[in-house]
Amino acid sequence: MTKAQISELKAVLSTPKNIVIVPHRNPDGDAMGSTLGLYHYLKLHEHNAVVIAPNDYPDFLKWLPGDDTVLKFEAQQDESEALINKADLIFTLDFNAFHRAGHDMAEILATASATKIMIDHHQQPDDYAAYMYSDVKMSSTCEMVYNFIEMLNDSDKINENIATCLYVGIMTDTGSFRFPATTSRTHQVIGNLIDKGADNSQIHNNIYDTNSYSRLQLLGRAMQNLKVIPELKTAYMTLSQAELDEFNFKKGDTEGFVNYALSLKGIIFAAIFIESKQDHIIKISLRSKGEFSVNEFSRAHFGGGGHTNAAGGKSEDDMKTTIHKFISILPNYKQDLS
Repeated sequence: MTKAQISELKAVLSTPKNIVIVPHRNPDGDAMGSTLGLYHYLKLHEHNAVVIAPNDYPDFLKWLPGDDTVLKFEAQQDESEALINKADLIFTLDFNAFHRAGHDMAEILATASATKIMIDHHQQPDDYAAYMYSDVKMSSTCEMVYNFIEMLNDSDKINENIATCLYVGIMTDTGSFRFPATTSRTHQVIGNLIDKGADNSQIHNNIYDTNSYSRLQLLGRAMQNLKVIPELKTAYMTLSQAELDEFNFKKGDTEGFVNYALSLKGIIFAAIFIESKQDHIIKISLRSKGEFSVNEFSRAHFGGGGHTNAAGGKSEDDMKTTIHKFISILPNYKQDLS
């Protein structure tokens, strides 16, 4: 985003506007942290702002300040559509292609007359935004929202609510500050957020120390299903719909499971395949170490994408066929995986 665009946006935001802020479908900590962080900032300037999430999200994010104001498009479509259609500005955060909001919401966003503003750190953005702040090297969209507020010369406006929301997204998207995209600047931002009121210890507890007995049992089943392909430095897990049902699966319960596969000594590529009977797909999460790009792998074979070391995808085949396809593709990447 150029200095001229920042000046234009600052002028636009100098008077109250109707603003809709949208995360991607199945929003995670960075998506909800960035949207709610921006929401609290815009409310300080008396904008009529609202966060509209495409669908529901895990309970471990529902303590975030402002959560009670969030609309869910899937459950409140008429109200959400009316707000989108009368919006002056639409911010899309933590995604860069309308289809990531889900088919129905994507069509409404695409046809809305509002000025679109994208803040995102994923690769290969679509060209729909009048103002685009896109940087794949950033740790998280929450760090970008912090930068955006700073660009507007408003960092002094960051309060406890904003700081808390932004801390959550940076913490979760960096794997508690251990992933390669975590920079010295990231730590400086985190330090500033703590100074502004983010309670780092309590935030960590709220996100990570909320395991239910059934979730730990589900993790145990995923670990039982773990398979390793040592010659290709690859490990993968599976969870069927029947297994999800057996352990009373709730949205967000499988968050982070794939990282256990990646933590195996000698493994640089990990995947988890999760059956969703409701959506008629196998959901796929991919992780890697080093230079092996799961973004390119997912885009090429499983209709997804993301980052170099973290991406998602899907398959419309059954589990057995999907796993067979995955295994059959791997030898083509033997040199990259070695």
